[in-house]
Amino acid sequence: MIVEERLAKILQMVEEKRVVTVLELSESLDISESTIRRDLTTLDKNKKLRKVHGGAAAINGRFAATEFDVVLREDHHRTEKQAIGQFSAGLIEKDDFVYIDAGTTTEAMVDSISETSAVYVTNGMVIASKLSKRGCRTIIIGGEIKPITDAVVGSEALSCLRKYNFSKGFFGTNGIDVKAGFSTPDPTEAQVKREAFSRCKTAYVLADPAKFNLTAPVSFGALDQGEIITTKLENGHYKKYTKIWEVDET
Repeated sequence: MIVEERLAKILQMVEEKRVVTVLELSESLDISESTIRRDLTTLDKNKKLRKVHGGAAAINGRFAATEFDVVLREDHHRTEKQAIGQFSAGLIEKDDFVYIDAGTTTEAMVDSISETSAVYVTNGMVIASKLSKRGCRTIIIGGEIKPITDAVVGSEALSCLRKYNFSKGFFGTNGIDVKAGFSTPDPTEAQVKREAFSRCKTAYVLADPAKFNLTAPVSFGALDQGEIITTKLENGHYKKYTKIWEVDET
C-alpha cells in the first residue's frame, strides 16, 4: 500500500469513527503500529486529525481524555446542572425502578428528588448516601470504588447490574457526538454505564450544552438509545438523531 493510500484510509477511519486507536488502525489496515504512529504524527502536523494518547481523533470534534476530580467538576456549569437535575427528578413516578449513574449532574438531580415511593439503584457513593437521607429505598451495587468520581466499577458491579431491569435510568456523560455517541474517559466506568444503559426501558442522558460535539475515549451508548436532557442548544443538529429535552435555567 503506497503512503498516500495509507494516509487516506487512516483519515477515512478517523472520520467515520471520530476516535480510533492505533491498534484498531493497525489491525484494520494490516500495518505495524510503529508505522501507524508515524502516519498519525504526519497527519497531525498537517492538521488533518488530532493525535491523542493511543490513537487519533477527528479534527472537527473536540476530544476529552481527562477525568477531573468530582470536586472540580461540581463547579462547572452549576446553574445548568441544577436546572437539568430539577427537571429530571420530575420524571420519576411512584412505581419506577430507577438507575442513577454516578456523576455531578446526576447528583444535582438527587437534590431535587421528591418521589420516595420509587426504588433507586446507583453506583454512586455520594448519590446513595443522599438518596437514603431523603427517605428513598436505595440499593448500591457492589464492586471497586473509583476515588476520582466516587463511582463503583469493576466485574462485581457488572454482575450486580445483570440482575436488574430498570424502568428509567439517568446517566452523566463526558461527551456527545453524532458518530461516537455518549462517551467517557475511563474504560471501567464505561463498562458499568453501558451495562446499566442497556437495561433501562428509557435512558436519559443529563448533559449541559458544553458536552455536545465532544468525544471521550470510550463510548457507552449510541445517540438513538437515549433521550438527552439539557438546557438551550444553539444548534439543533442533534435533534435529528434522538429526543432532546431543553429545559429553562433557573
